[in-house]
Amino acid sequence: MTDDRLVDLGRFISGQRKRAQLSVRKLSELAGVSNPYLSQIERGLRKPSADILQSLARALSISAETLYVQAGFLDADAPRARVDVLGEIARDPTLNDEQRATLVHIYESFRTANASPSRGARRESRATAKG
Repeated sequence: MTDDRLVDLGRFISGQRKRAQLSVRKLSELAGVSNPYLSQIERGLRKPSADILQSLARALSISAETLYVQAGFLDADAPRARVDVLGEIARDPTLNDEQRATLVHIYESFRTANASPSRGARRESRATAKG
């Protein structure tokens, strides 16, 4: 990872922390890292491991993938693996049947809304207007 990339990653983490209205001390506590170490990451002086990035992502309520891309561990343009969302909902032992049904309903409604032809037409008209 280049020095510029470390600085960019640190700024990104710092920005996410501020957006979440967390102090460096509180985020370090939530992520299970030392306060000085987090401060060094935010200033671009230290290269965090994937595990540390995952802990920070969890504490910031953002996806670990977002931080992995920022850190250069993942290519933002790389094709992503398909996730079996419905299967994961069905297998989650912490959910009851009503919660599972609600999640499936919400997920399917989002997929239906995102697949509607009018949404694609709006996207096309915006692209045409910009061009």
